[in-house]
Amino acid sequence: MNNPVFDRIRQDLSENDVVLYMKGTPMFPQCGFSAAVVQVLTNLGVKFKGIDILVDPSLRDGIKQFTNWPTLPQLYVKGEFVGGCDIVREMAESGELKQLMTDKGVATA
Repeated sequence: MNNPVFDRIRQDLSENDVVLYMKGTPMFPQCGFSAAVVQVLTNLGVKFKGIDILVDPSLRDGIKQFTNWPTLPQLYVKGEFVGGCDIVREMAESGELKQLMTDKGVATA
């Protein structure tokens, strides 16, 4: 089945090592959970592409179907779904997120 939204998501993921589907933008997050993940990535010194799902309702629904994950934000590293805010925060605190970035060849500060 051809799904243009999934095709767009796959393209975003293939063109960027680290992608955050979020509410708002990295400069102006529109929810606390998105802001928290932006902060974690910024603290790690990771370059990432933030994609605002609020400007496109089909993407907002599509990304949830793509991962079968009901909430946003959603973090992807090298095309692999990592998780939402709670998972990313826990991984950052344990050092697991930095290790994942290193293992995947993503530069950190």
